[in-house]
Amino acid sequence: MEISGNISSYLHSLYGKDSVSKYLQFMNERPAVYIRVNTLKCRTNELRKSLFDDYGIETEELPSFPFALKIKSGFELIGKTIEHITGLYYLQGLSSMFPPLVLNPSGKDKVLDLCASPGSKTTQLASLMNNEGMLVANEVNLDRVKTLVFNLDRMNVTNTGVVHYKGEWLSKFFNEYFDKVLVDAPCSGLGIIQKKSEISKWWSLERVNRLAELQLKLLIAAVKMTKPGGTIVYSTCTLTAEENESVINKVLKKYPVELADIDLRLETHKAFSKYNTEEFDSSIIKAKRIIPWETDTDGFFIAKLIKIGETLPPVQIDMAMHKKNLLSLERNEIKSIIHQVSDVFGIAEETFSRYKYLIKGSDVFFISGDWENHNLELFNRIGIKFGTIDKRGDFILHTNAAQILSDKISKNVYEIEDNAELKTYLDGSIIKKEDKRKQLAIKYKNFILGTAVVTAAGIKSRFPRSKRTQEILTEF
Repeated sequence: MEISGNISSYLHSLYGKDSVSKYLQFMNERPAVYIRVNTLKCRTNELRKSLFDDYGIETEELPSFPFALKIKSGFELIGKTIEHITGLYYLQGLSSMFPPLVLNPSGKDKVLDLCASPGSKTTQLASLMNNEGMLVANEVNLDRVKTLVFNLDRMNVTNTGVVHYKGEWLSKFFNEYFDKVLVDAPCSGLGIIQKKSEISKWWSLERVNRLAELQLKLLIAAVKMTKPGGTIVYSTCTLTAEENESVINKVLKKYPVELADIDLRLETHKAFSKYNTEEFDSSIIKAKRIIPWETDTDGFFIAKLIKIGETLPPVQIDMAMHKKNLLSLERNEIKSIIHQVSDVFGIAEETFSRYKYLIKGSDVFFISGDWENHNLELFNRIGIKFGTIDKRGDFILHTNAAQILSDKISKNVYEIEDNAELKTYLDGSIIKKEDKRKQLAIKYKNFILGTAVVTAAGIKSRFPRSKRTQEILTEF
């Protein structure tokens, strides 16, 4: 790999004469691969054992980060396991895991991920919140919204609504509404050239300055959307001062926020106190820089801001709520559905009281019961698919819902018998077995893969079509 002259000159001026050679050496070695364990679904030691026993994938534990594993061997397999497609872990750089940790949300918070796709940090936030509270994930690019939804489904996230909007305008709908906001801003990517070599072809200071203008607007919007006393975490995966310290400094000058100390449990550098002729606020050194060639992970900048006063509200826009309304378990139309699911799968009905429900045509979605009926028309997707009401009025439980409720399912379970049946199910085909039951939860090893319906031809897989496009290992 090579670095363009523009980047070389910039790194030399900011980080010293040896920075370019060190970065090149780092980039031309195999980059470290990390996975984040989905603690909503499994334990780190169980996953580690399963990866080694079934695939020969060796991992290394990280004492300071019990939810993360470093891949030691089996790199070519780590994205093809059944555990991956069913959301037991997420392939994610170690540095990328820090912004959600610094934000540190709980299940009692209202949280916004302002620039959410592809979903690595959104799904981590949901995990930290134990799938409780209210999490809003915004993504401006419609194609990237699809990727975000795919990963929310894969990781079985039940406390998140997805918004497709310009992040810098979102404060018109959510003035001082959130307890915590993450701004993982789009950036010039100097910290991840080892993963995206194309950055070297287009990188320029002109483009950096354009990005910095957008980043400033996003951070200002985040401040306006945060309650007084709330927390904003700003992060980028770039190494420039224009997109990091300069952006933070402008906000410190004009808005009621102050920087807080952060401890990343990793080798870091303080943010720059000055750049060229610009002197930054003395508190700027509380922000942290992660240098890729020093830490064997991606380069990152992370700053934690506390809102210490009110901000003037923007012109508010209230969305009509006549189409979308979240329903509780007490509503008759929901009661009927829950009764069917409880009867078929032996799930205690009180299990469903922790959720609220949304009916869209024949489809039903469910989400954390902490959600409010606030501007629901703004959302592309609320919660996760619960199931579908068929033409006969029977409710068919969705695979994602079966995975989420797996430890509560006690009836109508079919256990995969061999690799051939496993492949058939994951391909969305029919396991040619007679069965007198109507609906089944399909179990493999110790977890529920999904659901199936019984037809005259056999057990018809309802493994989602979106997941069938992934290459999955089915022979061991």
